[in-house]
Amino acid sequence: MGYLYIFGTIFFTVYGQIVLKWKIDKAGLLPEALTDKVYFLLHLLLNPWILSGFISAFVASLFWMAAMTKFNISYAYPFMSLSFVLVFLLSVIIFGDPITVQKVVGLTLIVAGIIVTSQSL
Repeated sequence: MGYLYIFGTIFFTVYGQIVLKWKIDKAGLLPEALTDKVYFLLHLLLNPWILSGFISAFVASLFWMAAMTKFNISYAYPFMSLSFVLVFLLSVIIFGDPITVQKVVGLTLIVAGIIVTSQSL
């Protein structure tokens, strides 16, 4: 069950990041004037999708608290790095973000670190 809590944390974290990026991209650039910035951000905050992203961050926190009851933080926390991998893959698929050698090498090192760390329980 503990791994389900870690998976829930990762899932809701990734969901929130992807949804926020999707809706913010659709909203356009942040205006220059301070009052326009405030209006722009408040308007985004009232968007149901944006709200779902914030709610998902809260739900991810609940899953994380549950995971902390099952694992040492030094064991569980490296799994959070999988969110980097998933956000990268989804950003390539959904937003057309570029794949570079540096990103692939970095993500490979992250996955290798997770594998090594996961052997420590």
